[in-house]
Amino acid sequence: MPVKQISVLLGNVPGTLSRLTNILDKEDITAKALLAASAAENSMVRMVVNDPERAAAILESFGFDYEITPVLAAEVPLHSGGMNAILKPLTKAEINILYLYTTINRIGKETIVILGTDKLDEAREVLRRNWIHLIEEEIYSL
Repeated sequence: MPVKQISVLLGNVPGTLSRLTNILDKEDITAKALLAASAAENSMVRMVVNDPERAAAILESFGFDYEITPVLAAEVPLHSGGMNAILKPLTKAEINILYLYTTINRIGKETIVILGTDKLDEAREVLRRNWIHLIEEEIYSL
């Protein structure tokens, strides 16, 4: 089962990310992974949180422009070239990685990456065939 990511469009002005995180913090919504990237006028915040459905309801009530999308969460193998163990099979399968970011917490010593791809189901199968451990529901309780 894919992990649910929330993407929030924010104005590219000081304090908007802080406002977003403060609202979620007050409602006991914690970010498990977070990526913030800005363009000229807007910023896109992508995050995996402990309770995506509740977070969406809160964002809705505050008038945020958001969407929920499925992503993959994968453990990066703990050896030299560990990231390439994920990237090379996806490249070979002609799966485009739209973005990649890491979690704030880990299960063990492995880094967990969040992957947005153009072919989610195919990417899941390619990674499993290549012995990459995918994280699912347990990411919400890290």
